[in-house]
Amino acid sequence: MSIHVAAIDLGATSGRVMRAIVDTDALDLVEVARFPNGPVQRDDGLHWDIKALRGHILAGLRQAFLDDPQITSIGIDSWAVDYALMAGERMLAEPFHYRDDRTARGVAAVHAVVPPDELYALSGLQHLPFNTVFQLAAEPPERLAAADHMLLIPDLVAFWLTGRVVAEVTNASTTGLLDPRTRQWNEALIARLGLPRGLFPELVQPGDDLGPLRADLAAELGAPAGVRVTAVGSHDTASAVVGVPMVRPEAVYISCGTWGLVGLELEHPVITDDSRAANFTNEGGVDGRVRFLHNVMGLWLLSESVRAWEAESGSIDLSALLAEAAAVTAPMPTFDANDPRLMPPGDMPARIAEQLREQSFPVPRSRAEFTRCIIESLAVAFADTVRTARGLAKREVGVIHLVGGGALNALLCQLVADRSGLPVKAGPVEATAIGNVLVQARAADTRGVLGAHATVERLREIVAASHTPVQFAPRLPALR
Repeated sequence: MSIHVAAIDLGATSGRVMRAIVDTDALDLVEVARFPNGPVQRDDGLHWDIKALRGHILAGLRQAFLDDPQITSIGIDSWAVDYALMAGERMLAEPFHYRDDRTARGVAAVHAVVPPDELYALSGLQHLPFNTVFQLAAEPPERLAAADHMLLIPDLVAFWLTGRVVAEVTNASTTGLLDPRTRQWNEALIARLGLPRGLFPELVQPGDDLGPLRADLAAELGAPAGVRVTAVGSHDTASAVVGVPMVRPEAVYISCGTWGLVGLELEHPVITDDSRAANFTNEGGVDGRVRFLHNVMGLWLLSESVRAWEAESGSIDLSALLAEAAAVTAPMPTFDANDPRLMPPGDMPARIAEQLREQSFPVPRSRAEFTRCIIESLAVAFADTVRTARGLAKREVGVIHLVGGGALNALLCQLVADRSGLPVKAGPVEATAIGNVLVQARAADTRGVLGAHATVERLREIVAASHTPVQFAPRLPALR
């Protein structure tokens, strides 16, 4: 009676292919392949190495089918906002990386036509300079004119697998061009910005069948007959939120990886002057839910610092570094983890030190102290964002669920509890892949394995039954 599926889960620093078996109250998730992902510098800016990414995905799927010939479905999730412009089956350019600095001119071009406050009212999205709307405005007009359609990254992978051109709605909601109330493309805004309407494909919902694997690809991968591709919450945070074992209505989530997404699951968007001033976003969730959240820079600050240190002195044992940071007893200064100067790749420790000096704070002397400073600053940012979300949504908060890679960082989890004054439940680490496979399993469940008309809450019951979170209680009244 079990359901066998595969998940392609692409993050901004690594990707993975997972296979899963889902049963009535159990979920068995196995990592089949993990591979690096990140920006590559080309002559015209930062891009994604999309050819390498495709090769890793196909190799992972090949192994998944070899390991489990009963797989019947594949789902895809990835980071948001980035895309490929397509002419037929051909990409007109390698997809740009959202950290490329071309987005600055796109922001200026869009705001010259639609002022920031009006754009927020129309889209419900927080201002991030790399939102798709700004990236499209930075494109050469001739490239836009030559394109038949735009495919966001998970939709591009689905196209490789099926040949179908679609836009899954949770990821489309991050473009700045979807109406947050109707969940349809905002035709008036698209026309006002002078973007070709044909760029924007048919919208599909999580759980929709995107069709079978292309016959040639199925043969190449050794896939069994009848394997389908199923739309999931293709924005990785949309899948991650499904994989959060929230069983209390007053729960807040932090999906912590390269970025830290801090927010609430709501039924309706919150689009007010206050939410715009706080830079909160209203993105689409599975089953029409709203992800009301704010982006915090996340573990990018630590990973980029480690990369800089390794360039100086060779490989670093991250576990040992975190243990040393946890042993630091001296008070550490904190900095603004959301400072836009910290977003591009580069010498992160130097930029953090500059920010500390601007505030007349001492610069940490050792790498352990620097690491502690970063994690303390992230904890402050997370706790502040939780309090802001609670106020904007007028909703009580009693527990924080922290999922994703950050759930492995015990120091971060404890400091979030300390700074917020709320208990933190850490895990599962693979919440995104879990949400991906559960939406697939629900779509494939023709025999009532998960129960009739399984809701998101029912899917979370399976997560809770399969994964026991690590609990962190605040040690002091909330620090501010």
